[in-house]
Amino acid sequence: MKERLSTTVQQLKPSGIRRFFDLAASMDNVISLGVGEPDFVTSWAVREASILSLERGYTSYTANAGLLELRFEIMKYMKRNFNVSYDYKDDIIVTVGGSQALDITMRALINPEDEIIVVEPNFVSYSPLISLAGGVPVAIETTEETEFKLQPRQIEEVITSNTKALLLCSPNNPTGSSLSKEELQAIADIVIKHDLLVITDEIYAELTYDEEFTSIASLEGMKERTIIISGFSKGFAMTGWRLGYICAPTEIAKAMLKIHQYTMMCAPTMAQYGAIEALQNGQHDVEEMRKSYRRRRNFMVKSLNQIGLECHSPGGAFYVFPSIKKTGLSSEEFAEQLLLEERVAVVPGNVFGKGGEGHIRCSYASSMESLEESIKRISRFVENKL
Repeated sequence: MKERLSTTVQQLKPSGIRRFFDLAASMDNVISLGVGEPDFVTSWAVREASILSLERGYTSYTANAGLLELRFEIMKYMKRNFNVSYDYKDDIIVTVGGSQALDITMRALINPEDEIIVVEPNFVSYSPLISLAGGVPVAIETTEETEFKLQPRQIEEVITSNTKALLLCSPNNPTGSSLSKEELQAIADIVIKHDLLVITDEIYAELTYDEEFTSIASLEGMKERTIIISGFSKGFAMTGWRLGYICAPTEIAKAMLKIHQYTMMCAPTMAQYGAIEALQNGQHDVEEMRKSYRRRRNFMVKSLNQIGLECHSPGGAFYVFPSIKKTGLSSEEFAEQLLLEERVAVVPGNVFGKGGEGHIRCSYASSMESLEESIKRISRFVENKL
């Protein structure tokens, strides 16, 4: 029988996050700090807007690129919040979550052997999506010594004649590190010097705590070479709605739209109506969630450091990334034993790339009661290992 599966797909590894999530789901009395999902329910106003769209019978396809009204609201939101201007008719595509946005971005940009620079530790789908598009992910490893922030010199060290783009995520998943305007400017200078593109995953833009978020697209000379990936899952607590969007230069957006037309047609109609309400009237809810996450971040960072797991204070997202090296366990060993012995689910840092070994990712998008109990269990576990 002929080989049925593509070689590329056969070489892909299953998601390390999913493995621990499935294991935790099969056990009782587990506190999960594993999955990156808000513990807030989508605001009632957003849900009501979606329900109303159904009552009105808005159940057919929308335009391929999304409802014109929603793209108009995204345009206003990007200008108001991040000082970046886009043409809502030609530069914005509404997608089925940020994941689909990333997928069609890679497929629209990459020719065989094109190299895309990725910053590790990073979200688990980046490198596989690059490989599936025929490209080559080139990893830059960041470390705890720099609070997992990309150093500009590291970019120049890996640039070759095949380098096409740099993929950024700030605030970062899994480390929570957030790049300042000055740090982004230093990166932008190199990107412009070498005529690269930047793909910037800004899904956590609303969840920054210590300083104002800056989009690299807002810096001089960068908008025309930047593709912004974002969505409603994290900031607006709409993970299950699967709604994201892309903002890109017109030529690139038109190429992406071809792939979107053939593979997805359009994002779910009722979700798009809910998103319009979120952008028009949801900023207060976002701010309340941000305040709550900040309090939880401060609690987790202080508590983990007190029990001896060194942990920098992340500038955004809802993850902490403490070191577990003093226990002598690998990331996989620590996560698995913690789950089996104390019923706390975390994600081993090595699933996010080599730079993540010796660390675990803990999501603090859980109630304070759950976080306090998880710290008690982690503390007991660490004491027994030392």
